[in-house]
Amino acid sequence: MKGKAAHGIRTEREGDIARVTIDHAAKANSLDTRLLDELVAAFAALGRDPLPRAVVLTGAGDRAFVGGASLDEMAALDAAGAEAFIRRVHAACEAVRRCPVPVVARINGVALGAGLELAAACDLRIASATAAFGMPEVRFGIPSVVEAVLLPRFVGRGRAAWLLLTGQTVDAQTALRWGLVERVVPASALDATVDETLAALRAMDPGAVRTQKALLAFWDERPFDEGIDESIAAFRRSYADGTPKRLMGDFLEARQKRKKPA
Repeated sequence: MKGKAAHGIRTEREGDIARVTIDHAAKANSLDTRLLDELVAAFAALGRDPLPRAVVLTGAGDRAFVGGASLDEMAALDAAGAEAFIRRVHAACEAVRRCPVPVVARINGVALGAGLELAAACDLRIASATAAFGMPEVRFGIPSVVEAVLLPRFVGRGRAAWLLLTGQTVDAQTALRWGLVERVVPASALDATVDETLAALRAMDPGAVRTQKALLAFWDERPFDEGIDESIAAFRRSYADGTPKRLMGDFLEARQKRKKPA
């Protein structure tokens, strides 16, 4: 008898990098209550861990990043159950957004509905050329909600309206052109490109990266003037432990050495 298909959230550590995999490949990594709750718990644990420099979020297999929310579960909901379920979707996306270190979405296939919302909650999105993106909820009689609110910020109102009102999918190159993703590469180069991105993040000062991510979230949510004030305060705080002085001093010393004649 065949074993049961995997169904859960896997978190693996590779030194200072964490990899979180939504493992429900038999159902295109569709998100049900169990997976949503496990995703919140996984990112809560990572947020309490001072060691990770970045997190990679992906789906199992090569068919889907996340094919959406579980239709099997959603079809059985009443109004109260629907509210509870969509709040879980938001909690999972919010846990990703609030992770204190950068979250890189490794988009290895389709990202639909809640899957596109989850990708939008990440900081950087790298997609396989075979990926596709869409918000098909309207065909099932429901609006796209919660983190769908992020889409107009990425693609503008008109393109967001196209996704949300027509329910049509767009291919990876269109997603890149629209600003839904930052990189599109052949499937064979996906992991190497993710690793290059992680190397770029590792090359930066970890404290400054965490501060910058927090500021990006602040800028998203607050008025312009408050964003400026918080930025200045964060800039001042960054000097408190002497890190900028040390890093700039090392850079200037190395530059001076390069200038000296052999």
